[in-house]
Amino acid sequence: MKRDLDLIRKLVLAIEDSPTGYASDSIDIPGYSPEQIAYHSYLLVDSDLAKGVDVTTISSTSPEWRVLYLTSAGHDFADAARDESRWRKATETVKDKAGSVTLDVMKQLLISLLKNTLGL
Repeated sequence: MKRDLDLIRKLVLAIEDSPTGYASDSIDIPGYSPEQIAYHSYLLVDSDLAKGVDVTTISSTSPEWRVLYLTSAGHDFADAARDESRWRKATETVKDKAGSVTLDVMKQLLISLLKNTLGL
């Protein structure tokens, strides 16, 4: 399964919207399968954007993780990725210049665009 940065963004923003700070037991993102969400939840934990637990079973078809809550880095990513026009500009820049990038490079690009917006 390929990493989907749009899904990662949607997951981070959905988790951040939780009134308790904890992710719900089942995160539903329209247009994505439970397997895609579970795998990308694993990627969030693996990249230190969130804390979570491994719920993979012998019958699982891919890694399955349940996100518990965002880390400070996850909140930083949410702050940088929240604005739709900034996100669009970052993804268009990636498509035009590189095709794909790592999550860390995407975060750096978003922060750079945010700094430009603020005149820093």
